[in-house]
Amino acid sequence: MDSHPNARNASCAVCSWSLRPDGPRALAQTLAGLGIRRVQLALLPFFDRPAAWSDAFRILSENGIRVVSGMMQTVGEDYSTLASIARTGGMRSDETWPASLDRAFRTADLAAEHGVTLVTFHAGFIPHDKGHERDIILARLRTVTDLFVARGISIAFETGQESVETLWGALEELDRPAIGINFDPANMILYGMGEPVAALRTLLPRVVQLHIKDAIPATTAGEWGREVPVGSGSVDWASFFAVVRQSPLPLEMVIEREAGTCREADIVAARDLITRNMN
Repeated sequence: MDSHPNARNASCAVCSWSLRPDGPRALAQTLAGLGIRRVQLALLPFFDRPAAWSDAFRILSENGIRVVSGMMQTVGEDYSTLASIARTGGMRSDETWPASLDRAFRTADLAAEHGVTLVTFHAGFIPHDKGHERDIILARLRTVTDLFVARGISIAFETGQESVETLWGALEELDRPAIGINFDPANMILYGMGEPVAALRTLLPRVVQLHIKDAIPATTAGEWGREVPVGSGSVDWASFFAVVRQSPLPLEMVIEREAGTCREADIVAARDLITRNMN
């Protein structure tokens, strides 16, 4: 048996939005039913639905649920098509940048208040070629990074919207050690941005969290791939976990399921896959 820290006592979490709870008590109850006591928590509901979510950290703690990270959604993101998310995702839009910056400030304050030390989000289709547009996006990402770091919080960009080469080059140019990667293998497939195991191997030194999600590629260029239950898609999970075990630090494995009508069953299957491969 591998003695590496990632190969022992592997634990997993679930993305709160995968369960579509109407409040924190429902979230805690569902997690308990799944036998999972760790969660990546969507932070937007604290601002959009404060009456339902303002006590979430207390309620989750009282139910033995640990928040392993938070997720920030930038303003105005439109996932209708690949073209629409390319225009609106992350920090790319000039129109929504001021509102996204304000949300980042509020999110950082919320995370700091409740001891959340990692927040993830999509940077937003960082251009590969150097130029004015790339410079603007990188400047915005430095601004956002610095406001989180000032509160003792690290951030992680979620993979998929850029190629490995573009993302790695941007991280080097940003020169902010507090920026990590939330690696989502399915997103590499859904966005058509490369083979996920090879991508993970390249990006591993900066990976701080994993999304456990699966997908099959689109049959037509420029269209979305399709998310499917973990184990039934194009991710080579045996090879994926072999790379995970090479990480110098234990990585939080967070199950994400954003489609399908049997999400809880799919999450259990993903949990069992992690257990078989990592324990």
